[in-house]
Amino acid sequence: MTDKANLIDANGRVAMISGASRGIGEAIAKRLLDDGYRASLGVRDVAATTERFSRFAGEDLMIDTFDACEPGSAESWLNNTLKTFGELHALVNNAGIWRQVNFEAGDEEDLDALWEVNVKGPFRLTRHALPHLRACGSGRIVNIASTDGVRFRDTTCSVGYTMSKHALVAMSHAARQFGYDDGVRVTALCPGAVATDLVAGVPGVTPTADQLAPETIAHIVATVLALPNNASVAWMPVNTRLESTI
Repeated sequence: MTDKANLIDANGRVAMISGASRGIGEAIAKRLLDDGYRASLGVRDVAATTERFSRFAGEDLMIDTFDACEPGSAESWLNNTLKTFGELHALVNNAGIWRQVNFEAGDEEDLDALWEVNVKGPFRLTRHALPHLRACGSGRIVNIASTDGVRFRDTTCSVGYTMSKHALVAMSHAARQFGYDDGVRVTALCPGAVATDLVAGVPGVTPTADQLAPETIAHIVATVLALPNNASVAWMPVNTRLESTI
């Protein structure tokens, strides 16, 4: 622990970050590496990600294949992380997709894809990671949800995406219950629009000039991961606009 705030020292702690090849995940991974974490990045394109993280090449970084649509991918990535680093302290479930699915648009395939990537992927990773996060006594999980995970704004929103992010928030609360007595703290981080490819062209999205920078989200994640066990943040909305409910 460091200073009077009892913050957790990042140096040497091991964090797994999914979807770290670009956008929010890339910003989070780079921030954690700069802070002293050893980082395991789970991505679909290992070669491209290796190039993006070339300045971090070395024993503190590993990049492995993770595909949320492949059931065995979560366990394989975790096992490779443990072989490389020997322990695990934090999991950031960031990988996610957006599809427009409402009562008039989209289809079952879109809905299934949203569920597979935004819910089942984080569920599998959490299930496999929990025993190791319990073992360290100060394990942390941050699930990158959305303001769409805590309300339904209006009919321009994707019903399917909103459903999946509500489910991710619910899973976050459940994981907190399962790991709390062993020092695991879980946060559902719920940002508004972040300036990434994911939100480009999304109906009703916050104008580009007002969108959050990925680095802002990375700063928040780093802060949450550093909080001591007696400062648990169950969920955190980070809105880009004024709304009456969040």
